[in-house]
Amino acid sequence: MSIDKHTWQQLVKDHCENNERPVIVILGPTASGKTAFSIDLAQSINGEVLNADSRQFYRYLDIGTAKITEEEMNGVPHHLLDVLDPSGEATVGWYQKEASTVIDALLQKGTVPILVGGSMLYISAMTDDLRLAPPADPAIRKRLEKEYDNDNGATLHKRLEALDPDVATRIHQNNKPRLVRAVEIFEVSPVENAKDQLWKASENPKYDILILGISKQRDESVVKINNRCKAMFEAGWVDEVQKLIDKGYTKSDPAMKSHGYKEIMEYIADGNSEPIESLQERIAAKTRQYARRQMTWWNRDDRIVWL
Repeated sequence: MSIDKHTWQQLVKDHCENNERPVIVILGPTASGKTAFSIDLAQSINGEVLNADSRQFYRYLDIGTAKITEEEMNGVPHHLLDVLDPSGEATVGWYQKEASTVIDALLQKGTVPILVGGSMLYISAMTDDLRLAPPADPAIRKRLEKEYDNDNGATLHKRLEALDPDVATRIHQNNKPRLVRAVEIFEVSPVENAKDQLWKASENPKYDILILGISKQRDESVVKINNRCKAMFEAGWVDEVQKLIDKGYTKSDPAMKSHGYKEIMEYIADGNSEPIESLQERIAAKTRQYARRQMTWWNRDDRIVWL
């Protein structure tokens, strides 16, 4: 569903006035303009922003995650930014618990929570009130990660297709963390019960959700991603990663799964031998691929009102 740019204000107003527990979600692919739009919206409806970008949970990752600055916040309170150490593991279960606590507190005081970000599963955890999967098993996880690395996930994805074709269609073979986790769930739980534990949506959502999507034409999106990546390097992204290394963090830390950080760590370890333009293009290419996966995920959701 799409809507005229001049009428979304009325849609938001009606949603907030006609629901007891209104929550607004602003989603969209990387570099689509979610941040600026969220500030305008928050100021117009007495709202506060909850971060739904898994990369921005982490401290010290500012430039490479395009984390909003205090000046850009323009007085709008933000939640769940800089709340984890780069060595800490962010999980959907953790996020669901933390975000629910913030949302409940904001609703209690009459403020509209605005969930903003591009992390598909974290957003879905809130919009669909997903049931949590069983805890991770480190031994199984390690074995499955090794199996994934043998053929870039081809065998593992075929196994998931056999276990649950529907879940397999929602997880791209290149998405190593989610593919490994999905197969792990089936191994941890009895097969007859595992399907019900895979991110199943609640039949009674906790909140009244309005989902607004910010989209760009593909050509425009490519240009914006390329320009943003270039600007990040000019702003000192390599220096930011060097400071993380100096603090003792390595590419195996959870935060370094963020686009670009692992690649820059390897670039520094190799003595900066690769031309910086080549490194920049590699990271931009991965970001463009991620933006396409984001849109593939959201294009199936007819609740989203695209602006």
